[in-house]
Amino acid sequence: MEKPPAMWPGLIATFPDAAPPASEPALADCAAALGHPLPADLTGLLAAADGITDEYGTGLVWSAERIAAENLALRGGAGFAELYMPFDPLVFFGETGGGDLFALLARVDRPDVFVWDHETDSRTWVARSLADYLERSVSGALDL
Repeated sequence: MEKPPAMWPGLIATFPDAAPPASEPALADCAAALGHPLPADLTGLLAAADGITDEYGTGLVWSAERIAAENLALRGGAGFAELYMPFDPLVFFGETGGGDLFALLARVDRPDVFVWDHETDSRTWVARSLADYLERSVSGALDL
C-alpha cells in the first residue's frame, strides 16, 4: 500500500477519536463494492485513519466499510431514485449529524467536497479539498 501523504498524520492528530489506518484489503473491498476507485485523497486519508469522529460522535469521515455500505444503500434504494438526483457521481464519506452528508466526486479528478442536503437534494460546495474540509471542521469554519 502506498504511504499516506505527510499532511494526514498532523491533521488526524487534531481529532482525538481517529481510528487506526484502514487495511489494504479494506480499501480494495470498498472500491470493489462501489465499482470504481476511491478518490485519491480519500484513499490516502483512510490509509492513515479508517474513520474520524468529532467530540459529539459525528462521523466526519466514515470507515472504508461504512463508506461502501452507505453509498450502496443510497445508490440502490428503490425510493431514492424517485426522490433524488442520482448518487452515482458522488462518494459519500461523512455526515453533519443532522442528516446531511459530505461527498467527493466519484469519477472526476477534482478534490472539492460537497454537502448533500437530504431535505432539498441540493449539493453544495463546502471545501476545496478533503484536507480543507478537515481543517475547517476543526476550526469551526465549516458551519452548516
